[in-house]
Amino acid sequence: MWVEQPKAPHEHTYYCDCDSSPLSPFALQQGQFTNPETPGYVGFANLPNQVHRKSVKKGFEFTLMVVGESGLGKSTLINSLFLTDLYPERVIPGAAEKIERTVQIEASTVEIEERGVKLRLTVVDTPGYGDAINSQDCFSTIISYIDDQFERYLHDESGLNRRHIVDNRVHCCFYFISPLGHGLKPLDVQFMKAIHNKVNVVPVIAKADTLTLRERERLKRRILDEIDEHGIKIYHLPDAESDEDEDFKEQTRILKASIPFAVVGSNQQIEAKGKKVRGRLYPWGVVEVENPEHNDFLKLRTMLITHMQDLQEVTQDLHYENFRSDRLKRGGRLSSHGYVLPLSPAYVLVCQLAFLHLPPPQTTDI
Repeated sequence: MWVEQPKAPHEHTYYCDCDSSPLSPFALQQGQFTNPETPGYVGFANLPNQVHRKSVKKGFEFTLMVVGESGLGKSTLINSLFLTDLYPERVIPGAAEKIERTVQIEASTVEIEERGVKLRLTVVDTPGYGDAINSQDCFSTIISYIDDQFERYLHDESGLNRRHIVDNRVHCCFYFISPLGHGLKPLDVQFMKAIHNKVNVVPVIAKADTLTLRERERLKRRILDEIDEHGIKIYHLPDAESDEDEDFKEQTRILKASIPFAVVGSNQQIEAKGKKVRGRLYPWGVVEVENPEHNDFLKLRTMLITHMQDLQEVTQDLHYENFRSDRLKRGGRLSSHGYVLPLSPAYVLVCQLAFLHLPPPQTTDI
């Protein structure tokens, strides 16, 4: 027989009156505890399922930035990745308009749902990058945007209501490299060096169907050598754990060996070998977008989807923490408009009392 021992309010512990041994919190049925599983099963092994259900109900947020010169197929690739049209009304400016045009920031947000899982995807495009005659300061707008998102998140995190914070921080940046050169351009080097401590950079070789297989491998090696030479920190995929299955370890090895990803994008359906595929039709044949033998499109999408959580964690634990610690080292706090204000002794006293759950002094002037 199980009897309830009185404890503090809202706390109940059941004991067996025969040996006074505590009972694990099994399912309570008809006033008695029963163990639906094997003996010794408590139930905390179900915690991952609880986290999964809560995460699915809440949904996920991810922000992807694409940077590169005009005409490299950035918009086409993004539409191909997520099977959606993020730019239905885009107008491509002419050469005369690009002369006076500066780098702009265009953020498009779309809600994607797949098998009950909701993803709030924000794609940040940067039209005008690298189009000006003098491109020396063309990436200052992009860096300001990344810092502004960190600033906004820090401000929301420091506010009174932190329950529903929208995370617009840039979690990943696809940097598009032209396939027509012999490696990285000076603009590519300077830009990646300017943002590699602020965002996860993933180099992408655009329009890989303009290269032969030998040219593609030679260009990949050249880009990696130059990245290492200039000390650029790109996003490195995490190593597979020892307890992972062999298929996942092999997938991780292939993805690491494919960096930088040489991709082809297309939203057109073409008939090839009796079936409809997305690809590009040439006089000599068809380039299939989702064929791993033709390009690295599937590898890029697998990397993004499989390691999306790791990209968010690196953004939170590394890039955002660096920004946050740098902000705190300046000895300031954020105002309601995001400006940095000096910390007064009275403000510090109020913060200390709040931490100790004590009321603030009545005559404190903050």
